[in-house]
Amino acid sequence: MKHIVLNDNTKLPIVGFGTYKATEQEGIESVKHALQSGYGLIDTAAAYENEKAVGKGIKASGVNREEVKVTTKLWRENLGYESTKKELENSLNRLNLDYIDLYLIHWPANSKNYDNWQKTNAETWRAMEELQSEGKIKSIGVSNFFEEHLKALFKTANVVPAVNQIEFHPGYWQPKLVEYCKTYNIAVESWSPLARGKVFENETLKNIAEAHNTSVAKICLRWIVQHNVIVIPKSTTKERIEENLKLFDFELTNAEMHQINELPQMGFSGELPNLWPDKV
Repeated sequence: MKHIVLNDNTKLPIVGFGTYKATEQEGIESVKHALQSGYGLIDTAAAYENEKAVGKGIKASGVNREEVKVTTKLWRENLGYESTKKELENSLNRLNLDYIDLYLIHWPANSKNYDNWQKTNAETWRAMEELQSEGKIKSIGVSNFFEEHLKALFKTANVVPAVNQIEFHPGYWQPKLVEYCKTYNIAVESWSPLARGKVFENETLKNIAEAHNTSVAKICLRWIVQHNVIVIPKSTTKERIEENLKLFDFELTNAEMHQINELPQMGFSGELPNLWPDKV
C-alpha cells in the first residue's frame, strides 16, 4: 500500500475505506471486513450517524488501534469554538476511541448561514488546534474548502490543514483547487470517486477498462491514486471491498490519464460550500 506523508509528518494510506450510508450491523460488518482485508484508513463523520457502528467494527476486527487511521468530521451546523470541543468529545464517545487520527471541518461556514463566516471558521480551527496539541486529534484538516475559505483561514491559523477532502472524480475533479492545495502541501482526498455511478455509463472509461482487462470502478480509483490523491471508496459487499484495494497491479498511461482528465462534467453532486443548504 502506498502512503501519503502529510504536512505534519504523519502518514495516511492512499486508499481508505468510506462508510457513508453504512449503518447498524451492515456498517459494523463492512468496517470489520475492510480492516481484516488490509485497509488501514477508515472514513466516517458525525453526519453519517454511524460512528457507533464504525467503532464497533474497528473493535470486532481485532486489528490493533495503532494500525488503524480513523477520520471523522465536524458537521457544518456545529461550527464554533465551544461547539467544536463538545462535538469532538461526542464523536470520541460514539467511536469508543481515545483519539481521532484525522478530524475535518465537514463544510466551511458561509455567509448564508453564519453572520461572520470567516470568524466562525477561525474559531472552529482554533479549537481544533488546541485539541491537536492535547493529543485528542493527531491531524487536523478540512473538507469542501474552496481557495477563498483556505485563504481566510490562513490569516489566523497556526497550523496549515493537513488534508482537504473534496468532490473529486472523472467529470468533476477541481484541478485549480487541487493545485492550490499542493502549493501549501495540503493533501487532497476524494469523495464520491465514482461520480454517483455516472462513470459506468461512460464509453471512454469502458474502453480504457477493457484495454486493462479490469473494471470501470478500478480505472476511476487508479486515476485518482495516480493524481496522488487519497481515495476512500465505499462498499458493503465483501468482494468489492477486497477488489477496491487491488489498484497497484496496473498503471494508466499518460495518454489515458489525459483522456480521463478531459472528460466533460458528469456526476457532479451540485453541492457547493457557499450555497448549502441549497444545491446548484
